[in-house]
Amino acid sequence: MSWFHCRLFSICLTTALMAGAVGAQPFPHKPLRFVVGYPPGGSGDFVTRTVGEAIAAELGQTAIIDNRPGAAGNLASEMVLKAPADGYTLLVGSNPYINKALYKKLPYDIEKDFQPVTLLANGPMIIAVNNNLPVNSIKDLIAYAKKNPGKLNFASSGNGSAPHLAGLLFNSIYDVDILHIPFKGGAPAVQSLMAGDTQVIFGTSPVVLPQVRANRIRALSITTQERSGAIPGIVGMKEAGLSDYNISFSFGLYAPTGVKSEDVRKLFDAATKVLKRTDIRDKLATQGMDPAPNVSPADFQQMNLKEAPMWEKLVTSSGAKVD
Repeated sequence: MSWFHCRLFSICLTTALMAGAVGAQPFPHKPLRFVVGYPPGGSGDFVTRTVGEAIAAELGQTAIIDNRPGAAGNLASEMVLKAPADGYTLLVGSNPYINKALYKKLPYDIEKDFQPVTLLANGPMIIAVNNNLPVNSIKDLIAYAKKNPGKLNFASSGNGSAPHLAGLLFNSIYDVDILHIPFKGGAPAVQSLMAGDTQVIFGTSPVVLPQVRANRIRALSITTQERSGAIPGIVGMKEAGLSDYNISFSFGLYAPTGVKSEDVRKLFDAATKVLKRTDIRDKLATQGMDPAPNVSPADFQQMNLKEAPMWEKLVTSSGAKVD
C-alpha cells in the first residue's frame, strides 16, 4: 500500500471513529425542545416554561419552548411525531383521551405513537363573569342563564381544552345553554370577557386570576369541590352550594414511542426531581396549580386510561364534537 493510500485510509478511519463517538454521546447532549399546543400567556405555556426549563437544566441542557396552538393540541402532536424520535422533541399536553373522544379521526394513534413520561401539574379552573353581568354567585349564574336562554356565551382557550369541557359539563349538569366561544388560548379568551364580547369564562388560573385581582372581571367559584390554597379568596363548588360539579385540568409530558426506554427514564427522573423542588412548587402555586409527578411512566399511562371513560362520557353526553 502506497503512502497516499495509507494516509487516505487513516483519514477515513479517523473520520469514522469521530462520527461514531458523536453518535455514542449519552442522552441528552443538545437542547430539548418542548412543544406545547397553546400560545404564550396561558397555563399550558406557563407549565411548559416553568417545568421544561428546569428539566433541561437538571439534565445539563437548555430548553426550547415551542408554542404550536390549534386543533386542541393536535398541531403540536403532529409536529412532535414528524421530528426524529430521539427524545429531543417532546410534547406537553392534557390527557390525550380528551381528543380521542372529541375527534372522529385523529392524525395520530394515542397508544401507538406516544408514550407518557409523567404528569407535570394540575389544578382547578375559575368561573368568572364580566363585571356588568348582574350575578354574584354560581347559583345566580344558573338562575340568570335559565331566565335568559340563548343570551349568554362562555369563552374558553379552545375547542377540546379543559375549560371548554368544564363549560360543557356545567351546561349538562345544570340544564343551561351557555354558548361556547373558543379562542386560541386563555389570554385572548379573558380579553374577550373584559371587553364584554363574552359574558362568562371557564379559564385557568394564570390568565383569569390576575384580572380578578385587578377587579377587571368577577370570580364566582373554582371548578373543584374544595377551595384551593393556591387560589385564595375564591370559593369551591361545595361551599357555593353545588355538590355535583367537580373538574380540573392537567398537563403532562409525552415522548414519541420510538424514544429509547432508558432515555424516557432519564426524562422521568429529571422531571420528578424538579417537581419536588420547593421553588418549582411555589411557582406553580402562584398560578393555581400543584406539581403532580407519577411514580413511573407506566403509572402515568394507567392514570390516563382510568380517566378516559370520564372524558368520553362527558363528551358523548354533551354532544360536543370539533370535526
